[in-house]
Amino acid sequence: MPLHPLGCRLNLDLPGLGGGWRVCTPGGIVPSGDPVALSGVFGRGGIFRVGDLVLRPYRRGGLLRHLNEKTYRSHLRFAAEHAVHRGLWEAGFPTVEPLGYAWRPSGLGVEGVLITRMAEGEAWPRRWDLSIPRAEAIGRAIGSLCDWGLWSPDLNATNVMLPPDGGALFLDWDRARFEPPSESRSADLRTRYRARLERSLRKLGAPPEAFGII
Repeated sequence: MPLHPLGCRLNLDLPGLGGGWRVCTPGGIVPSGDPVALSGVFGRGGIFRVGDLVLRPYRRGGLLRHLNEKTYRSHLRFAAEHAVHRGLWEAGFPTVEPLGYAWRPSGLGVEGVLITRMAEGEAWPRRWDLSIPRAEAIGRAIGSLCDWGLWSPDLNATNVMLPPDGGALFLDWDRARFEPPSESRSADLRTRYRARLERSLRKLGAPPEAFGII
């Protein structure tokens, strides 16, 4: 489904996040309403729902978060994630609908928020007992990323969401990038994705059958 071009509006309030935001969304729409924290989601916290939209503030992970949790050099990182996410959505890849991003000055840099459409479902680690069709859907999606040459270094099991009507949706395209084409690129990406997901599954204490999916 093609999305409308982004329109950016300045110095706006975001529910639960205060003012001073530059909001870049299709048609310049701005989330409005009461923010509701999303329970049961994985990540670094602070994710909430406003109407049928989800706002996910950017937060750093690893040891760096103790020094600088939410300030980034520029808004280009947020714009890059949205561009990849939008391209995947318009190509028909199974992901949530991207609706833009917002950013504002913070210290010596900026802080940002990713805005997506709300989609119902559970994170993969909440229900390891997958049906064969759903497991195959996860495998096909990863295969598509490999064929397209897209490497997403943050992909892990918590970023796979299982909608109630079947299939799987993939989330979080921060730092994702297309790699130069080569004869061995697809196979190399499959190996890297498999290692990335195996590490995630081990960390989450997944049962043996979960490893068979990848």
